[in-house]
Parts: sequence; structure tokens; C-alpha cells
Amino acid sequence: MPTKKETIEIHKDELNAPGIDIASFDNLQEYLHTAHRDDHYMFVILQNGNFLWELDFKEITQIGPAVGFVAPGQVHRYLEAKQCKGWLVFVDNDLVPLQYRDIFITYLNAKQSASVTSDETVFKILPLLASMLEQTQQPLFDSVVRSIIETLAGLVASKILDSQDSVIRPEGQKYNTVVKFKQLIAEHKTKVKQVQEYASLLNISPLYLNEIAKQITGFPASYWINQEILLEAKRMLYYTTLDVKQIAYELGYEDYQYFSRFFKKNTAMTALEFRNSKPLIVQ
Repeated sequence: MPTKKETIEIHKDELNAPGIDIASFDNLQEYLHTAHRDDHYMFVILQNGNFLWELDFKEITQIGPAVGFVAPGQVHRYLEAKQCKGWLVFVDNDLVPLQYRDIFITYLNAKQSASVTSDETVFKILPLLASMLEQTQQPLFDSVVRSIIETLAGLVASKILDSQDSVIRPEGQKYNTVVKFKQLIAEHKTKVKQVQEYASLLNISPLYLNEIAKQITGFPASYWINQEILLEAKRMLYYTTLDVKQIAYELGYEDYQYFSRFFKKNTAMTALEFRNSKPLIVQ
């Protein structure tokens, strides 16, 4: 029987220079891991077939043609690939332009895949990228490959945006404020847990923060604060051996009973019920 660990496995420093790797779905078996985190981005570029994968407790079924992304730190695993043609592209965080990273942060855990048409440009540049990665001695190799990666990230980001119900585009003060808000949650979730505290950090009112968060993402600010805490709690419950008291402490709760009530209120089950709700999948 698989056993849990005290920490979730993180795949770090796996990418060779220039910080990029590419895998065809033909070789997906080599990448079938138990659930893990990466310290880099992964882009799913699916031309056709059915691809089933799990991302932070959500099963995602992609039917090609489609694209998607996994951000650094997200827990994921690959479940099944039926007659798939396409690529998984692994990219160092620093190679993804900031403007595209902002888009991925904004829609993290909200919308991370999108259907596209079979004639999308993204399917045309992947063979070029694969070819270039085999020509490391070419003049300006790094610059050319970086340019291709920037184009790839931009194309995926644009399709993620196109799939949103919101009419807001990545420009203007409202959008930038929401991006900063979600960055602050990721950085301070163990210490800062109230909308008014984040509003103060952003120098805006709690009412306005809730308003623009809902306008951009479809959910109020409190939802994203709670979801970030709950998601990390679920990860530790499901993938580690830490007990509830330890997890509460790791998440910044001195009173573990308060944490337990918070968890049950938002998930309709106790922390232990959640831990026992699925078979173990981490070795």
C-alpha cells in the first residue's frame, strides 16, 4: 500500500538549459507520476484525443484540440490519455513573461484549460520548438527558443482569457489590483486572513476589493482567501501524514478547533473525513 510523506513531493531543478523541456503524448508513460508539485510551469498542448488529469482535487477532462496550464506549486498528476496527440511543455518560471504570468495567476483554480480550434497557431510552433531544442549549437539558440516560449505562453494565455465570461481584459487598474491581491494571498495566507487586511495592504476599501474581485474573477475577495487556505489544508491532509493540529499550526491557526470549524463550514466535512474520503495516491 502506498504510504504518505510529511511533505508533498516537489520536482525541482529538473529542466536543463535553457530551462525548457518538451514531451510528446506518445511518451507520456515516462511522465506518469504520483501527485506532485513542480517548481516550473507546464503547458498542455493537445491536438486531439482525450486527456484526463487531476489538478488540486479537480479532475480535468480535455478533449482535443485544447490547451491548458499548471502553475508552479500546484499539485497534479496524469490519469489517462486516450489516442492523444500533442505535447506537454515544461518551462522555467522566469521564461514566462510577467504579463502572461499575471493572467495565469488571475485565473488560477478558476479556469486553467480551454478548447481551441484545430488550426491554432500554437499547434504549428510546437514542432518548431521541438526541432530547435535539438539544435543547441545554432547561433542565437537561447534567444530563438526564448522567443518561441514567449509566443507559446502568450497564445495559451490569450485562449484562457477568451474562455472567460468576464469582459475585463488584462489592462487597467482593476485588473492589476486583483492580480496583486491574489499574489498577496499566496504570500501571506498563513498570517493574513481577512478581506479588510488585504484591502489595507492594497490601500483600498474592503467593499471595493470585493467588488473588483467579483467583477474580474466571478467571486468575491473572501472566496479567494478561503479557497487558498482550504486548498493548502486539503493538500496537507491528503498527501502528508501531518495531523490536524500540525496542519492548523502550519496554516497559522493557534486554535486548531477554530480551524476544524472553518474547514467543516466550507467543505461540509471534517478534516479527518476529507483525509479518509479517497484512497492514497502518493508513495
